[in-house]
Amino acid sequence: MSTTSYPTSAHWGSYRVLVSDGRVVGVRPDPDDPAPSPVMENTPGAQHHASRVARPAVRRRWLEHGPGPDPRRGDPDDEYVEVGWDRALDLLAAELDRVRSTHGNAAIYGGSYGWGSSGRVHHAQSQLHRFLNTVGGYTRSRTTYSHGAVETLFPRLIGTPAANRLLHRAPSWEAIREHTDLVVTFGGLRVSNMWMTSGGRAAQTAGPAMRRASDAGVGFVSLSPLRDDTPDDVKAEWVPLRPGTDTAVLLALMHVLFTEGLADTGFLDRYTVGADAVRSYVLGGRDERGQGPGTARTPEWAERISGVPAAEIRALARAMAGGRTLVNVGWSVQRARYGEQPLWAGLALACCLGQVGLPGGGFASGYGSMGNYGGGSTPLGLPVMPQGDNAVKDFIPVARVSDMLLNPGGAYRYDGEDRRYPDIRLVYWAGGNPFHHHQDLVRLARAFGRPETVVVHETHWTATARHADIVIPSTTVLERDDLTASRGDLSLRAMPRAVPPHGQARDEYDTYADLAERLGVREAFTEGRTADGWMREIYRRWRSLVTRRGIEVPEFDAFWAAGRVEMPARVEDEALLADFRDDPEGRALRTPSGRIELYSETIASFGYEDCPGLPAWLGPGVAEPSGEFPLVLVANQPTGRLHGQQDMGAHSMREKVGGRAPVRLHPDDAAGLGIGDGDLVRVVGPRGSCLAGAVLSDALAPGVVQLSTGAWYDPSSAAATCVHGNPNALIEDVGTSSLSQGCTGQLARVRVERFDGTPPPVRAFDPPRGTTPA
Repeated sequence: MSTTSYPTSAHWGSYRVLVSDGRVVGVRPDPDDPAPSPVMENTPGAQHHASRVARPAVRRRWLEHGPGPDPRRGDPDDEYVEVGWDRALDLLAAELDRVRSTHGNAAIYGGSYGWGSSGRVHHAQSQLHRFLNTVGGYTRSRTTYSHGAVETLFPRLIGTPAANRLLHRAPSWEAIREHTDLVVTFGGLRVSNMWMTSGGRAAQTAGPAMRRASDAGVGFVSLSPLRDDTPDDVKAEWVPLRPGTDTAVLLALMHVLFTEGLADTGFLDRYTVGADAVRSYVLGGRDERGQGPGTARTPEWAERISGVPAAEIRALARAMAGGRTLVNVGWSVQRARYGEQPLWAGLALACCLGQVGLPGGGFASGYGSMGNYGGGSTPLGLPVMPQGDNAVKDFIPVARVSDMLLNPGGAYRYDGEDRRYPDIRLVYWAGGNPFHHHQDLVRLARAFGRPETVVVHETHWTATARHADIVIPSTTVLERDDLTASRGDLSLRAMPRAVPPHGQARDEYDTYADLAERLGVREAFTEGRTADGWMREIYRRWRSLVTRRGIEVPEFDAFWAAGRVEMPARVEDEALLADFRDDPEGRALRTPSGRIELYSETIASFGYEDCPGLPAWLGPGVAEPSGEFPLVLVANQPTGRLHGQQDMGAHSMREKVGGRAPVRLHPDDAAGLGIGDGDLVRVVGPRGSCLAGAVLSDALAPGVVQLSTGAWYDPSSAAATCVHGNPNALIEDVGTSSLSQGCTGQLARVRVERFDGTPPPVRAFDPPRGTTPA
């Protein structure tokens, strides 16, 4: 039987799928990709897996008893009733109408988050938000799980335009290769993170570019509890430190610069405010509140906290001052209690070195965290699906969803505001899986039991779908036409449909169009266009913008036939704050002082105990070991998949141990616990437990265990909170601080014990009762 090859793109890059008789039978890399991601190997198994949602389904208890809170929502043995499309849409339209007419549109939480699709048209978040805006709006989320502390803190320190540049327009690896002597990174430079970017990359260039910089003589120092946070071929010096203690080391590095006359006082005086307060705090002249003498943040003090020898801290500080140095604080570091502090301290350290704004020097947050970081930018933008305007002004920080659902009307603090949570009656989720990316999953399940109705659009029966009352089957990227590119990408690419829809799955656009018709707003939602019409329209709008800049790109039909168009006007970005350094008066920052705020009067005025007005050591937070929980768990991003996507795929499954997530332990720790390589273990924390397969490795520091996120949540046995190995079953659901309320999912206190009983089966990928795979 003949096989046809189709180009496609996912968040882990562009590749080709091999199709025979309407089924994906294989994948192969894009021939122009120098370092393709192996995550593509998950695609064939996931595309046709039995966990696909084949038909619209309604939870039987909701169908029989009507809307209302239900603590049994999400029960592993809950039953669903498959219904026809007309009935499903009638039920959903009636429920939307009931909630908005009785409680207002603010009672609807539009919970789409991010990574559902790499396409520009069939982007789950854009589609859902456009639909909800058309019917009157919704309560929305603000910031991200990935870097919520970055997004909230840095507009206060360097102004919003510069903060956006920090996140999205970092200098290229080529610029680092040319200008940088030393890259010092807190949180590593993990290549598997560089495979991922929203929209996918035409080619995986970040890893090879980083290696070329190393080969050209750029030095790398990685401060992390994990040695393989930075690949071996970069030849980085590994400085192991205790998780959650990065801020202590950063403050001690500044102490060396101040006491040895290495700090660039001219830069601090001209470009910053608050340097004197930071210096006094670091040297022990004041505490973080300015209320009296404090503790000198010496290398010896930092050694007691972090485990990094004082002599190494001094040597590193001198090396940083001796050449062009880039200080990188990865996104992982800020996903912990007091996560703002290492970011702020990293910026302050870079300012003390006086290299902010110089090519290859200064401060960055994100190298090693995502694939488009350090890869240039596309200043003319990308085609986008318009979402319309939201008439509802209520929002929550994204990682506070459980708090919102459990505490309607409850008070909380966020970025200088005293706010209250809205009273949510209907949760509408598409394109995301909070039972992957949220923390304290028992609490999240309890929170999902409170709304009157939960609606989920999904391709597979994820844990989130199994907490829904109405489940709408959606097509995958391989089952529809689309186009894609990411920020700073090399090209805009066509994504033609490769296989027919699974079962009765439909494009979400068509689902929303039919819902809009039932609610009397079809024309407002569709503007008279099909999904294909919108694909052509957003391309036309983008092409028109490009043409106005004097750049020619082909019309849509020519683009589609060619399969791609090179991104016009693509540029390599300058160092952060380069224009400000050149002209601090004419290019003043949009901060109260017009300068970099190493001490922020604004943040200090908020009076937050957990985020004072300058970078400070506030403790390791939940990462502090205890007698009952002597180990610190690092819950980093997985190498086998993107988040929890396609967890049942071949590449992901090869990494599992006995069908469960692998948990790495240092051999010395394992020996003391009587655990051998490949043993089934229970990982226990204050919030819950999970089963996992032990892997012994000296690539992590003693006292540290590492369990990546992404194993589908499976609460089907009393043997553990999750029998599949989801670390979010263990992690406390608390914000970084009152300033940003960011996600703290990186670290937890745990103990590990060998599991000697009969292991329960993994049921995470089984469809629920009452459903049948197509």
